[in-house]
Amino acid sequence: MQPLLLLVAFLLTPRAKAGKIIGGQEAKPHSRPYMAFLRFKISGEPYVCGGFLVREDFVLTAAHCQGRPMKVTLGAHNIKEKERTQQVIPSRRAIPHPGYNSETCANDLMLLQLKRKAKMTAAVSTIGLPSGSDTVNPGMLCSVAGWGLLRVNGSTANKLQEVELEVQRDEECKSRYRVYNTSTQMCVGNPRMKNSAMEGDSGGPLVCNGVAQGIVSYGKDTPPDVYTRISRFKQWIKETMKMYKLQGPD
Repeated sequence: MQPLLLLVAFLLTPRAKAGKIIGGQEAKPHSRPYMAFLRFKISGEPYVCGGFLVREDFVLTAAHCQGRPMKVTLGAHNIKEKERTQQVIPSRRAIPHPGYNSETCANDLMLLQLKRKAKMTAAVSTIGLPSGSDTVNPGMLCSVAGWGLLRVNGSTANKLQEVELEVQRDEECKSRYRVYNTSTQMCVGNPRMKNSAMEGDSGGPLVCNGVAQGIVSYGKDTPPDVYTRISRFKQWIKETMKMYKLQGPD
């Protein structure tokens, strides 16, 4: 558990200093009904992450966000208030990708199976995953959102924030991050526009043309940052959700 704790602390601490999306703005309430707010503990220390609803009973997030217990809040805009739209659901099980490497952040994705299905409302709904025809190219503008709260005792942005970010060429991240993988990761955030750096929740989605294409994984104080490329894991996501649905209760 220690390497994971160190990794999460390493990933989240720089972001917790700002605790917000730099250059972003408050999102229109419930305009991103797929967003999930995750609370959990690692070695007794409280952390939070972002995530997103991909089926009524499954949330997708980053594998480095794994802890116990995992509590999922859906339908939130202001996470400091108990809004009537919110649905708080414990996770039944956390399923990190079997190839996840805590030292390199390779295959940094995880499915959370909820203890009960979320009720679909105007404030709670799923987001689509990439199809075979979806492509994400350098220069494309996508968006990320988060509450910018990365440790419970850190700085907070109570209301959901959002920002538009530009997809970069892989070379931008290959020169910056020794372990960057062009096949399974994406390079996001213009290094010449530091006011647009994502300082939101790890595990949240990179949304391009209404589709979740990436998962916030790791980065430094300035862009670009690294995102898990969802399209490379579509089959694992599909098969895992099918398998655990068939298994039934523990």
